Amino acid sequence: MKRYKLFIAVTLITGLTSCQDWLSMDPYTSDDTETVFENESKAEIFVEGCYRGIVNKDFYYQMGMGDGVMHSCEDGSTNNSKYNICNYYYDSKTPNTLTGVYNEQYGAIEQANIAIKNLYKMPETAKRNQLLGEVLSIRAFSYLNLIRIYGDVPARWIPMNDIKDTNEALYPKRVSRDTIYDHIIADLQQAINYLPWYSASGYTTPERISKQAAYALLARTALYAGGYSLRWNLETNDESTMQVKRRDDTNRVKQLYEIADSACKKVIDKGENKLVQSQDGMSGYEYLWYNFCQRNFSATNSEMLWQLAQYGSETNSAFDVYAQPGSRGGAFGSRKAMQFMLPTYYLSFNKNDTRRDVNCTSYSIYFLNKGASNDTWVDVGTTYSCIMPGKFRLSWCVEPISADARNLDIPILRYSDVLLMYAEAENYLNNGPTSAGIAALKEVRSRAGIGDMEVPGTQSEFNDAIAQERKWEFANEFMLRTDLIRMGCLAKEINATKQAMKNLSDRKDAYAGISVYRLYKFHKDNQVYGDTFLALDYVDITDPQEISVLKSVPDKSTDYAAYQTKLAAILTAHGIRVESGDKWYPVDMFEAYTSSFNQKGRKAVGFTNGYNTLQIGNVIYTKPTGSQENGGSYPNWIQAADGSDGIYYGYKENHCELLPFADKSAGHPMVDNPNLTQLPGY
Repeated sequence: MKRYKLFIAVTLITGLTSCQDWLSMDPYTSDDTETVFENESKAEIFVEGCYRGIVNKDFYYQMGMGDGVMHSCEDGSTNNSKYNICNYYYDSKTPNTLTGVYNEQYGAIEQANIAIKNLYKMPETAKRNQLLGEVLSIRAFSYLNLIRIYGDVPARWIPMNDIKDTNEALYPKRVSRDTIYDHIIADLQQAINYLPWYSASGYTTPERISKQAAYALLARTALYAGGYSLRWNLETNDESTMQVKRRDDTNRVKQLYEIADSACKKVIDKGENKLVQSQDGMSGYEYLWYNFCQRNFSATNSEMLWQLAQYGSETNSAFDVYAQPGSRGGAFGSRKAMQFMLPTYYLSFNKNDTRRDVNCTSYSIYFLNKGASNDTWVDVGTTYSCIMPGKFRLSWCVEPISADARNLDIPILRYSDVLLMYAEAENYLNNGPTSAGIAALKEVRSRAGIGDMEVPGTQSEFNDAIAQERKWEFANEFMLRTDLIRMGCLAKEINATKQAMKNLSDRKDAYAGISVYRLYKFHKDNQVYGDTFLALDYVDITDPQEISVLKSVPDKSTDYAAYQTKLAAILTAHGIRVESGDKWYPVDMFEAYTSSFNQKGRKAVGFTNGYNTLQIGNVIYTKPTGSQENGGSYPNWIQAADGSDGIYYGYKENHCELLPFADKSAGHPMVDNPNLTQLPGY
């Protein structure tokens, strides 16, 4: 999408500045719209502008966590909005809720309403219909985002300037989400009729909505509408009525799953889309995300049904500035990872699953000495407490136009999502998995290298398997948290993750035989954008005699060569070929990155400065994972000293599945609108 079109479109809409409260926007005038919609070319510019801002950074920086996959590690203390929201600890009077999402989505809805009204006035042509289909879909997407975060919200279907009742225009009440869902589902069904298939669209990228994107969005919306959500009596606003459940109309629920099932099947049967497969020595999943980061969309278009254009000085969002492996100086600048991957997620992958080392990196980029221009930068191995996001890593990207930009489009809908939604809908409608649903699941698994993994046979077990598959497939794509809610899996996931973290810390049950020690291969970072590097070579060491050797890190640099010879013998015994000049270093994966042993190991391969630092939020890398390594008690990020939860500490079932409206100051929904009711319990 050309950035100048986006800029022109936004300036044509009077007062629609993204940081403004939508209720305080200046109204557009009839002269404005007559100019903009006097022909299809100008109308198209307006429609392209409607895409801008529909995914703001709060989706992945605030709501992209709390899913058993990714967690916050913001600098400073744990008492900040990102950390608290990640852990389901909300407060309407402090920053522990969201306002940006509310304002941005209603701004997008107002733009879409203006476009819809005026496009209907234009003569019906294929082009007009296509534009209308796009803005109907954009409006539906914005309402879906609002509902999955806030539940019942105000509904607007016409421009504010057309609402005659000033009180109604400025101070709308919450509307039943079911009413909104039914409206936007009908809109999407209409949009599908207007939109061309991607192959007939003339688009070169899926940055605009095609027929298959609208079908996929329809399926997603229908599954949310028919799925679980936190509900309460909207009339009484009684806290005791809060419950995670489906809508009461079981016939409508079935219809919604049928709509999702049919929409997914339409895309599958069309045959235009497919999963990206292995190429150029990369697995299919790795090839997909490497090329996505490289903006080589011709390699990814078959799988990407819709991605949001983010490139250029006017459109580049902060997408994933925070979720990456971290870099200290050098070609990529100093970028801290403010999010990390839970070690239980990292360890949940089958050994053959090629997605683990794409979604997770057990390394960060740091200089070897003092960071001078002629220094050496290293992909330094980390511990279990600081595994970092890898899907959108800095080195895979194209060189940014400025230090705070990433030039990354935002993935919204992929073909693998269609396959898994289809499997989910089939499972619900048939009280268990069908052959078609199993085939869809296996298609996703086969691309990942685990096509032979056992498929559960019961409805509930298959639903759980789909939820787990979504975690492996869609890490860092900002929908997982609310997907788990709509699938009825969140409470189970939260409780399982909290217990799993304790079991890992104690090295018991599923983690009883896990390796404590790892040998990482010393690896210089190439310091170039487009580097294809994926993961550090490592060997887990469990043999007591070998552990004794690797723990004998010498104190004197003159003894390092002899130590490397001893490590080489261990590596050779594990079938690893050690070349001349190779160096390896030991890491205790359960200790903190900053532990004396781990510092000593890094010194043995040449670290002279920065060996005790990592480019990740400092609330995590100085902490161990193991209870034994923490003096016999759980580290406080796993469980607090008083026995309370250290992870997901704010979660209360039937209470925290939605966020409250902010009510601290002007610009917050509850302050600006006295007719809004607060989420019960806040």
